[in-house]
Amino acid sequence: MNRHFISFTQLVSLAVLAIMLGCAPTQTTRAPGEFVDDATLTAKVKTEIAKEQGIGDAARINVDTYRGVVSLSGFVDSAEVVQKAGACAQRITGVKSVKNSLQIKSKS
Repeated sequence: MNRHFISFTQLVSLAVLAIMLGCAPTQTTRAPGEFVDDATLTAKVKTEIAKEQGIGDAARINVDTYRGVVSLSGFVDSAEVVQKAGACAQRITGVKSVKNSLQIKSKS
């Protein structure tokens, strides 16, 4: 009889390879380092908006980051706030681009 056995070393090597492949980024997922980088950019953008606009405006602005692209969303009081929030995000080092989807609240 010819039996095939996997040695312990081969088994560990396969497990390490599977873990490494599981952490590899794809077009729709991020590597752990990219996730941390994006979270850091999000925090920096929120902080910059809060410093320039105030806590109230910053609380109404949602900031999401994916692979260095910052998305702003939410409702604000004026076009000036929309423009300033976008400018705050753009000047943060590491931000590749800004998608500014902020909308002005109606005054009714």
